[in-house]
Amino acid sequence: MQNQGEDGIDCGGACAYLCTAQVLPPAVLFTKALGAGGGRTDVIASVENKNVAAAAKDVPYRITLFGTGQSLIQEVTGTLDLPPGAGTPVYVPGIASGKQVVVRAFLSIAEGAPRWFALPSGVRAVPFVSNIRQSGALAAPRIDAALTNPTSVPFSNVRTIILVHDKDGDVMAASQTVILSIPAQGQATATFTWNRAFPDAPVAIEVVPIVPLSGP
Repeated sequence: MQNQGEDGIDCGGACAYLCTAQVLPPAVLFTKALGAGGGRTDVIASVENKNVAAAAKDVPYRITLFGTGQSLIQEVTGTLDLPPGAGTPVYVPGIASGKQVVVRAFLSIAEGAPRWFALPSGVRAVPFVSNIRQSGALAAPRIDAALTNPTSVPFSNVRTIILVHDKDGDVMAASQTVILSIPAQGQATATFTWNRAFPDAPVAIEVVPIVPLSGP
């Protein structure tokens, strides 16, 4: 019920969660299917939270794969956090797609699914990325990046996603790794490898550490 000065039912006012009317919905910037071979498909997507003072934790999403003629191939679900004023990559590897060719992939978030709470941007501590470098053979590329912890508290189990862009700005490869520990005021190296050549020469590379939100 709406009580204790709330702006809506269990939202706003004294409630920890914001009302839907107080925030902008998340925007899916893109969803792309990347063939992984062996009847598997990797999916990379990006979801933007345009709210600079609101965040949402454990937001459910659905990824749908379609073949020719809009035939449904596969659906998978998951959750993601939406930090304030930022885009968040979503990487789901190895989705079973069988012998069908995946033509399109879509990531969707149901209206009203995020439970928003107040969190100003800039107050969260996250590792920053530097020294991104590519090495390895053409048939087995490798990319390393340094992750620096600016805080006095160690980070642990930091999932890190990489997006490799071609000359047109499209994502042509993606991967993820987990950094077990980044010491306080220290560094760790994130390493990404592929067992096949990139379809083109990389022009831009994004490395994004994912630090879970804390909230209500």
